[in-house]
Amino acid sequence: MPVRSTSVTETRAAGTRVALIGTVAVVAILALAAIFLFLNLPDANAFNARVERIFVENDLTSAAEIKLLEILAQSGTAFSDTLASYRVVIFVLLVFATAMLVAALGLLLTIVALNRRMGEIERAGITVNSLLISREERAVYLNNMEFSLTEAAIETLAVLAEARMDDDVLNGAELEALISGRKAADCDESAGAMRIKRLRDALGNQLLSEVLVRTIARRGYMLTIDKDVIRMV
Repeated sequence: MPVRSTSVTETRAAGTRVALIGTVAVVAILALAAIFLFLNLPDANAFNARVERIFVENDLTSAAEIKLLEILAQSGTAFSDTLASYRVVIFVLLVFATAMLVAALGLLLTIVALNRRMGEIERAGITVNSLLISREERAVYLNNMEFSLTEAAIETLAVLAEARMDDDVLNGAELEALISGRKAADCDESAGAMRIKRLRDALGNQLLSEVLVRTIARRGYMLTIDKDVIRMV
């Protein structure tokens, strides 16, 4: 299977571009909405301008009329102050909404990237860089992780490793024959399958054992690692 060394870099660059474009789009949409909203808000001095127009266009001389104009002017000032405070509130809410949407977009992109990365890991499995089998110590060193195995499990893994270096696939009978020294025709398929099961149980981690020892339907068993990383001492 060809290894695409630039896939991670390209994915990260694409994710960065999407995040940047999305952030700019969110900010631009909210900025346009803010401009449209502020342009359509009534003028804070509109009420005072109407009161002033009434005063200029009419000859108001009585005390009652002048008092009424004073009340209207005070009402206009209160309206102006209230509208100004509304503008501030609206501006703060728009800034808050922008921040929340940008944060939500960032979290969404992070989740998408993590899901994509988990999918890649799931498809690729565990990469085995080194496999050292020590018969004397009855230990296996897999990517610098040590596993202490039984003698039977070590022999099973060693036979599978030798077969992998020869690009062979062993069925249960052949595996049992190589370990026991008998002919394959005299060995039972289930005996080899039991050895594979015990090896997987000894490794413990189900994901690790399933990735390391692969079952090929109607053919047998093999190690799914590069034969160049196998060493036996």
